[in-house]
Amino acid sequence: MARSGRRRSALLAVGLGLAIGAALITASLLSSGSGATLEQPPVATQALSGVAEVSEMLDGVPQDGTALGSAGAPVTLVEYADLQCPYCAQWAIGALPRLIEDFVRAGKLRIEFRGLAFIGPDSETALRTVLAAGRQDRLWHAVELLYANQGAENSGWVTDDLIAMLTTSVPGLHSKQVAADQQSAAVDAEIAKAQAHAAHVRGTPAFEIGHTGNALRSLEVSSLEPGQFRDAVDAVLAG
Repeated sequence: MARSGRRRSALLAVGLGLAIGAALITASLLSSGSGATLEQPPVATQALSGVAEVSEMLDGVPQDGTALGSAGAPVTLVEYADLQCPYCAQWAIGALPRLIEDFVRAGKLRIEFRGLAFIGPDSETALRTVLAAGRQDRLWHAVELLYANQGAENSGWVTDDLIAMLTTSVPGLHSKQVAADQQSAAVDAEIAKAQAHAAHVRGTPAFEIGHTGNALRSLEVSSLEPGQFRDAVDAVLAG
C-alpha cells in the first residue's frame, strides 16, 4: 500500500507539471511489478458504467484517429495519458466534458490523445484497444469508457470480457475489426509516435497546448479542474 501511494503521488505531481527525477519513475515501475496479488474488480461481470453519458458527450463531435474536434480548430491541446492512471481518469471525467462543451463543439479546440503504457500490462492492453478503436474514429468513446470503469492498477482489470463489453457498447464500432487491429502495424506505429513525442514526459497526465499547426508548449497546471484549462485555451485564442 505504501509503495502504491508513493507511485500515485508521483504520477499526480508530474502530471501537474512539477519536476520529478527518473528515479521516481523507476520506483513506480518496480512497485507495479511487485508480484502482489490484487483482487480483480467486478467490472467484467457487470454492465459498463457511463455508456449513455459518454455517448451523449461525444455525439456529433468529429473524431479522426487520436484527435477529437475539427481539424480547423485554431487551438490544439495534447494529452499524454496512461489509461490506468487515476489522475488521467479524474481529468477525463471532470475537465474534458467542460472543454468539449465550451470549445470543441464550437470549433475552437482540437484535442489529441497520446497514449503511454508505463504503469503495467493492463496499460498496454487498454492502449492497444483504444488505438484500434481509433482506426474506426471511435478512440475517445473507448478512452472515456475505460476511465469510467477503471480498476486498480495492474489488477488484471482490462479483461477480454471488459473489452468485449466496451466494443459492443460504442455505436458504430465493429468489435471484430478492433480485435484484428489491436496488434497491427498501424497501432504499433501510433504507439511509437506517442513515445517519440513523450521524451520529456515523466508521468501522466501531461499536457501541451498551442496554435494548431505550430509548435506546442508544455501546459503546467496546479490542479485538474476545468477552469485552468479553459483559461489556457482562452489565452491561446487571444494570442
